[in-house]
Amino acid sequence: MPALVLLGAQWGDEGKGKATDLLGGSVDYVVRYQGGNNAGHTVVVGDQKYALHLLPSGILSPGCTPVIGNGVVVDPSVLLSELSGLNERGVDTSKLLISGNAHIITPYNVTVDKVTERFLGKRKIGTTGRGIGPTYADKINRVGIRVQDLYDESILTQKVEAALDAKNQILTKLYNRRAIAADQVVEELLGYAEQLRPYVADTVLILNQALEQDKVVLFEGGQGTLLDIDHGTYPFVTSSNPTAGGACTGAGVGPTKIGRVIGILKAYTTRVGSGPFPTELLDEDGEALRRIGGERGVTTGRDRRCGWFDAVIARYATRVNGLTDFFLTKLDVLTGWEQIPVCVAYEIDGKRVEELPYSQTDFHHAKPVYEYLPGWQEDITKAKTFADLPKNAQGYVKALEEMSGAPISAIGVGPGRDETIEINSFL
Repeated sequence: MPALVLLGAQWGDEGKGKATDLLGGSVDYVVRYQGGNNAGHTVVVGDQKYALHLLPSGILSPGCTPVIGNGVVVDPSVLLSELSGLNERGVDTSKLLISGNAHIITPYNVTVDKVTERFLGKRKIGTTGRGIGPTYADKINRVGIRVQDLYDESILTQKVEAALDAKNQILTKLYNRRAIAADQVVEELLGYAEQLRPYVADTVLILNQALEQDKVVLFEGGQGTLLDIDHGTYPFVTSSNPTAGGACTGAGVGPTKIGRVIGILKAYTTRVGSGPFPTELLDEDGEALRRIGGERGVTTGRDRRCGWFDAVIARYATRVNGLTDFFLTKLDVLTGWEQIPVCVAYEIDGKRVEELPYSQTDFHHAKPVYEYLPGWQEDITKAKTFADLPKNAQGYVKALEEMSGAPISAIGVGPGRDETIEINSFL
């Protein structure tokens, strides 16, 4: 069985956790391949709600091995706290594997992230302030700290001292902050070493061997396509590659091993943080979507910006990820509107544009061109098949599928694990 990639097809927060969890009982490994604890997933199992930030959603599925790949940046304190919280609730976390090549979010990365964002003022990016960007910057600058470094005190000390040589100059002279003592950072990081040791492994080898043995491996992206550092709405993006290509580099699996790429689409559109958002609603409809959809960031606690479905973005996600399927989530939130607008194109400088403009300036000035689809009033949360949906809800799904360029193979009609209509199997 080839590997599967599951990722966000908008700006993140599409419901990837539910989709991954739905598949978790049928796959052998679930792998986070990028991002850090700036990604949040909410998974509802029965009457229990789980908020996951760094851990793969598959950790809630017995028999599934959750993996944190080399492309993820790991805050040890957050990871251990999250593991402890799940253990207290009776969740078995012993199968977790962490790549020894994953980079560590150090205390100074968090400090730099927060002071830099404040310094930017009105030009701020809208980061979570959790040190994600500075950690990836250290990785690229080759001064990063990896998980494996926790097990060699000499190497760890040298790397921390080298990183702080420059950072302390910036903190003290540019931001008027205190210098950070290298020995204190080393001491804190070494304190995590033995707690993490049982989980650290050569995950690249393990995953490739699993695929050779016909095991099913699901790669789970954090954030979403439009937050990709290369293919998103730069500079209002994350610091890694949530797109499908990121699964190869972030987990060490070749592209020929991937057989299916599933994009998660919300039935409307949301984003957290700064940046352009053509369909954003600043009216009663936007507030209704936020209230009914419970649109508050799992990790940030910030209200999400809400807008109507954007088919231009969906088509773009299909193209840059090579999507084979869509999982449409939160269709139930749209119940009650007489008409539902769908953005089918943009107007830029008086011209109709049907594909995402590559120019940041053009996208910033894009105005949505809407088509209006008839809504429905019936409760759809009990629907088990596509035929159970009201005709107008069926029409909405079919229209989105045609506009987006890939088949919709599953539909979320409620927050629960069992509130999903499966049209075509992902496996």
